[in-house]
Amino acid sequence: MRTDTDRKLRDFLGAKTAKTFAEVLEIETVGELLRHYPRRYLKKGELTPFDELEVGDQATVNGRVKKVTARALDSKIEIRPDEVHKFRKRRTITKVVVTDGRNDLEAAFFNQPWLLTKLTPGTSALFWGEVSMFRTTMQLKNPGTEILDEEDLTEAEIERRARPFRPLYPATAKLPTATIERSVKIVLDSLDERLDDPIPDLVLRNEKLLGLREALQKVHLPDTEKDIADAQQRFRFEEALVMQTILAQRRAVTDALNAVPRPRVEGGLLDEFDQRLPFELTEGQAEVGEEIFADLARPHPMHRLLQGEVGSGKTVVALRAMLSVVDNGGQAALLAPTEVLAVQHHKTLTKMLGDLAEQGMLGGAEHATKIGLLTGSLNAANRRTAMLDAASGAAGIVVGTHALLEDKVQFADLGLVVVDEQHRFGVEQRAALSAKSGDNTPHVLVMTATPIPRTVAMTVFGDLAVSTLTQLPAGRSPIQSSVVPAKEKPDWLQRAWTRVREEVGKGHQVYVVCPRIGDEVKNAGDEEGEFAAGEEEEAGGKKQQARPPISVMQVAEALGEILHDLRVEILHGRLPADEKDAVMSRFAAGDIDVVIATTVIEVGVDVPNASTMVIMDADRFGISQLHQLRGRVGRGTVPGLCLLVTDLWPGSRSYGRLDAVASTTDGFELSRIDLETRREGDVLGVAQSGRRTSLKLLSVLRDEDIILAARHVANAIVSIDAELTDHPVLRGVVRAALESETTEYLEKT
Repeated sequence: MRTDTDRKLRDFLGAKTAKTFAEVLEIETVGELLRHYPRRYLKKGELTPFDELEVGDQATVNGRVKKVTARALDSKIEIRPDEVHKFRKRRTITKVVVTDGRNDLEAAFFNQPWLLTKLTPGTSALFWGEVSMFRTTMQLKNPGTEILDEEDLTEAEIERRARPFRPLYPATAKLPTATIERSVKIVLDSLDERLDDPIPDLVLRNEKLLGLREALQKVHLPDTEKDIADAQQRFRFEEALVMQTILAQRRAVTDALNAVPRPRVEGGLLDEFDQRLPFELTEGQAEVGEEIFADLARPHPMHRLLQGEVGSGKTVVALRAMLSVVDNGGQAALLAPTEVLAVQHHKTLTKMLGDLAEQGMLGGAEHATKIGLLTGSLNAANRRTAMLDAASGAAGIVVGTHALLEDKVQFADLGLVVVDEQHRFGVEQRAALSAKSGDNTPHVLVMTATPIPRTVAMTVFGDLAVSTLTQLPAGRSPIQSSVVPAKEKPDWLQRAWTRVREEVGKGHQVYVVCPRIGDEVKNAGDEEGEFAAGEEEEAGGKKQQARPPISVMQVAEALGEILHDLRVEILHGRLPADEKDAVMSRFAAGDIDVVIATTVIEVGVDVPNASTMVIMDADRFGISQLHQLRGRVGRGTVPGLCLLVTDLWPGSRSYGRLDAVASTTDGFELSRIDLETRREGDVLGVAQSGRRTSLKLLSVLRDEDIILAARHVANAIVSIDAELTDHPVLRGVVRAALESETTEYLEKT
């Protein structure tokens, strides 16, 4: 369905201007221009004739500069135009006499001597501010001002520029805000009084929202603050409705797919595992388990997100779900993002099940299954065995990395896909694994230890049911965190290494984490790459050239003498797989005192005896990543300690992030702080594409009520009109969103 807003800009603005919009802002249609909302508004007083001004008014006047003078306040020295640069750091007053031809008005500017060269006699300009009296002279004190070119002096142009609320747009040097403003007005004046609206009339009435035409007028040409608020409210709702409609359609598609029900089986492997558990499930683990079992029993695929604090026991919940599928004759695949984590999961599951994982082995339990491991570094014989076990069904549970996605890897009856740390996998990768189940779609459980605020979960993962674990299992110890400003207080860093020795002396173990591996500096920022040198923030916002982030190799060399009598080894992603496995095995067995590692140990590594973590150049890591890393200690009965080492000085913004991490172990609070410091596009995963985010006004952190209301409306619409046949305008907007790169954030699900 084609509407006025689908028309090309060249139909309204001419080919040259339209080409500039396309090249500079990637705006080609009327709709795209009208959805290029003002970033803020310049608030002015009402345009008032000079002879009607009254003291106390907030007013805007239009006049020509009659006289301009400037002087230093401390010495009363008159400033000449060629001396302005000498007075930039001194207290000054610049007085401008403005006239309308009959009456004069004085404008006084403090500490702005450069206006002496800008507001020269004869210059036309708008001035706005509060009218006051200085002695016997009527005056505008520190007013806002806008210089007018001669071609701007038409009555219509002056009225437009003097509106009480002047829109300021995201602009560039080639396409300034004034050009955008004029273009928007031309387009608005050319459009019909009523536009086809993606929000149904009934919804507009129920939600008390402006119609599209009125909202566009008020967002671009407001007369009051209420106009701005009402228009923005309407467009926030529209953005939320489009997203929630896409997600509701996806839920509808998922609900229509077929899946083999995998209800809980009495007397099976799951029951036997539960009876053997050496601890009691937390209330949260039990509740989430029942939600999952109810999903698995349905003839439609489960799509559930399991999020939980570091150490909240997600692995146990996932294992119980996998065992329920195995009891029904199916298989479960656990997809891990790194080889270290895959191996760790395999060991953890094998240890938790004991003889229940020893099918076909001497001493194996009656209901035992087999846990396979498939990673890229397996030798040919082990790889062949793992693939055969998966294809034949001998392995009820298969743990692996991206190697599971290869075409050659097949399953006998894949009933459940568990994706750990889901944000590290693309939708195509998960789809490739799901496709291995044949005609029936497998149930899917995605897990993350990165807490997600509720509004973000509704927006980014809105087509998944969300379960949250917040309780920590009994016996988990608290973690104390402290920032170590190594440059400001070098003795604190020495004390940190002394504390490491003390912890090892008590029989405990220590992680030292570094942001990169070796001495090379690349532009990559992942745990296997290197970090580029850049600018380092100091207190007060000053910048200085930063050294490259410290590496595992550098720290290992530096600690060689300090910790010479301790058992110290290194661990990073470039080590051969068998070497990585050997290091982690020795560390878990207590044969290594200190492991110096990259973030390869960020998730899944479970060594209860590890009490302390020292994170070098902690400011190079994100808040959520620091929280993840910190979760590797305090996993047993030993209290945890995390030391955040930085060269930054207290008072800088990045140092403040470290203070935030040190102040709380509440992952959900840290997640909110993290997201509030980033652009909305980053939240939704769009900024990485280098393109504009589809969310221009809606904030997934601030607008929870709007998102909830839009979700309710979207569900109601899709439940009776899944293809949006009766809502053609909404269907067109949804289709446009789906066809653009701006929906990359939805692909996270």
